[in-house]
Amino acid sequence: MEPRFNSLVKFDRADIPDEIWETHYKEKFENKHFIYLGEIPNMESHCTLLEVCTGEFLVGYHTNDFIELTDEET
Repeated sequence: MEPRFNSLVKFDRADIPDEIWETHYKEKFENKHFIYLGEIPNMESHCTLLEVCTGEFLVGYHTNDFIELTDEET
């Protein structure tokens, strides 16, 4: 399920093998929260995000790699 527009999200590494996580995703996504800005209309299943602490803008990541934060995480 795609996160809601402007919701706080985190990277969901549940389906990512440890080796891939360590080499490709860990540095960019570990312990970070993002504002989900939505799916890119002409790039189906890819989204834009804004990293909360740094303001870094991320483009082209898979929408299904992100899940909304729980109330306890916000």
